[in-house]
Amino acid sequence: MSKITRRYLPLKDKLPESLSPILRGIYAARGITEENHLNTSLSDLLRPELLQGMNSAVSLLADALQKNLRMLIVADFDADGATACAVAVRALKAMGAKHVEYLIPDRILHGYGLTSAIVEIAATKSPDLLITVDNGISSIVEVAMAQSLGMKVLITDHHVPGQIEPPADAIVNPNGLGDSFQSKSLAGVGVIFYVMLALRTHLRTQGWFGANRPEPNLGRLLDLVALGTVADVVPLDQNNRILVQQGLKQMRLGRSCHGIAALARVSRCSINDIDSTDLGFRIGPRLNAAGRIDDMSIGVQCLLSDNPEEALYLAEQLDHLNDQRKAIEIEMKDQAIELLEKIQIGSDLPWGIVLSEEDWHPGVIGILASRLKDRFHRPVVAFAPGGEQDLRGSVRSISGFHARDALATIATKQPGMILRFGGHAAAAGLTIKKENFILFSKEFDIEARQRLTVEDLQEEILSDGPLEPEDFTLSLVEQIKEAGPFGHGFPAPLFDNVFQCVEKRVLKEHHLKLILSTNGSNRIEAIAFGQAKETWVVPGSTLRAAYRLSCNEYNEKKTLQVRIEFFENVG
Repeated sequence: MSKITRRYLPLKDKLPESLSPILRGIYAARGITEENHLNTSLSDLLRPELLQGMNSAVSLLADALQKNLRMLIVADFDADGATACAVAVRALKAMGAKHVEYLIPDRILHGYGLTSAIVEIAATKSPDLLITVDNGISSIVEVAMAQSLGMKVLITDHHVPGQIEPPADAIVNPNGLGDSFQSKSLAGVGVIFYVMLALRTHLRTQGWFGANRPEPNLGRLLDLVALGTVADVVPLDQNNRILVQQGLKQMRLGRSCHGIAALARVSRCSINDIDSTDLGFRIGPRLNAAGRIDDMSIGVQCLLSDNPEEALYLAEQLDHLNDQRKAIEIEMKDQAIELLEKIQIGSDLPWGIVLSEEDWHPGVIGILASRLKDRFHRPVVAFAPGGEQDLRGSVRSISGFHARDALATIATKQPGMILRFGGHAAAAGLTIKKENFILFSKEFDIEARQRLTVEDLQEEILSDGPLEPEDFTLSLVEQIKEAGPFGHGFPAPLFDNVFQCVEKRVLKEHHLKLILSTNGSNRIEAIAFGQAKETWVVPGSTLRAAYRLSCNEYNEKKTLQVRIEFFENVG
């Protein structure tokens, strides 16, 4: 069940009087009540030296540069890891590194992060310094193994560590033990960007840059930082909003790398008018598709390419992989719904849903879990085979249920059942033995029932309130776009009104195309995707809808369109 709830608005704010009442309300409802909270200039970024372990990290990197040592970057196989890898490679080379390579684990063969298998592969490349991006904070044994093989290890990560951290030569992680950095929401790409900023400052003081080695403009890497930050769905606190806004600015000015420009092209979005929604729902999924279906090295190659033709060729491969991912996802989702329908026969749906099928693709279970979480509004774990004896799972959660903490509790109650796990409040990953699937399913449901209430299982759709008839304009669409960037933790505006249905037709057998009115005379175009089965919506019916304003462009003509997210019959 879902219900529309209007956001709380503070009684007073200190925002500029020049802002329209609608924008003031949008900002205030998201905790921005003072003018300085609106600042998105680079000068307002938190300083790199505030991150714990930064001095040690910079010393390692500077020593590697000055001694011309071999560096190897081990990256995660998602969009955050790929962009973080590209930032590290581009920045280090721009600062004079001659020997920089990267290694991306295969999701199916190696699993996530710095595993022993990856350390063994890394050793064949004889690196002096191994650098992790977007992983490594849980690799205690593996870090020690790398060091025993002659490597120094620098971990850059943003995931929450366990009770102890690896014995790395340096660790930079805003969520590390004892770290007081104010932005705990940095993505992996944000962390390595901060490390590169600090390294550049250190090298500048050492007189490293000159006529033969010019100081690089690291601001040109903000397009990669923005993409990875949005794609990883980390909360957009003010610091992340600065990074994303500045990255979007680079793209709109035509200063993005060839890879992002090519991904925008195959995603059919204008790079000159790009926003965070395009990054999250068009470009990000195509980049992620490489790590899910094939090899994320394709994605990294695309982001590192300095040849526009090559970048476009690689982007087209990523687009094709994304189409494959969609087809696999649809099939898996249909199977999952069928499984849940069988579970519901004679019993209630579990509070914590756990599903597995032998033929599910391990690269798509995260998306499947997310889709099921959205549909049933309860925590979901989707498992796929992780070898002959193991299952690899992805957890997606709702508010009130901390995914990683729940796994930690289960691991304590049932020692040895979970082989490894890690993640955040909203998402986590784990590996278990196949023989423990039923026991884990019971324990996960128990945790969900202990941590959640019946009210938690009712989805709350937070609205910014109603719009007046005169507010339905393309001008407001543009104002809202400029008020961004929006994303996780700083959601795009959602409004709600009571409408009368004036006209209705079905598009492509799945979607409702409507003409709505708020006062009997105005006519507002609306679309409700995937809602064609709602037969009660007929001309003359009254509905309450939660919706977003959008611009529909067809044959070079722009018109206002209301995109309905949820609606209910009110008479």
